[in-house]
Amino acid sequence: MPRPVVGALFKDVALILLLCVPFGLAGCGVSGSNSNKGVRDFFTPTDVSIIRHHVQLYRGSLRDFTVRLYAKNPKYEKDPSRQRQKIDSIFGQLPTGEQVYAFKPSHEILAAAFQGEVSEPDRVYLLSLGLWKGIQEAYHVRDEGVFFSGLQISLERLQRLHHNVSQVNWRLKTYKDKDGKLLFVTNEAGENGYINMGYEVIMTQILTRIEDDIIMRGGLPEKYIFSVSTMFLGIVI
Repeated sequence: MPRPVVGALFKDVALILLLCVPFGLAGCGVSGSNSNKGVRDFFTPTDVSIIRHHVQLYRGSLRDFTVRLYAKNPKYEKDPSRQRQKIDSIFGQLPTGEQVYAFKPSHEILAAAFQGEVSEPDRVYLLSLGLWKGIQEAYHVRDEGVFFSGLQISLERLQRLHHNVSQVNWRLKTYKDKDGKLLFVTNEAGENGYINMGYEVIMTQILTRIEDDIIMRGGLPEKYIFSVSTMFLGIVI
């Protein structure tokens, strides 16, 4: 190869490396130092579209989940208009006036939803608020449900979210009050014997989407064995 061509080729390679270095090689599709920590530095348009779609589905699914819980558990909030206001406060911008748990991290809110004694008597509100806030923490979502596409998504946060949602699913079926009744009525048969499996479907869909995102981030979903001593994990650490 003639010497001038070699010199030009060398300059081209040097220019490419120079352009890549300020961005940690992320824009060139090369994994940076965080690749072993479950963080991908490079977001493809497909990645962003999938995650945005999942966040929108989480929001819709959890809102439907909350409506269903109130319908089955009216004792926690008997006023339908108040129920709607609380739902709007969780997934929108309408304030409820509740100040104790509205600003707590998701794992503390979820723990309170299943505690024997709690300052907020509406367990449906606490459960839904904790679940949606967990999504926001794991996916870097603004209050209005907009995904920050420019931020990195941590594999560890997704795994902690998956653990917490899995534990909620288990607690819904096992946690009881002092009278031996489940804290939340979910799939209990109605007067005609019909069992509404909508809750199970919603929780399964949410967990499946989280698992898909864990895989997309380079991890593997785990299976858990829960007990009464199992704690909810803090997502933001």
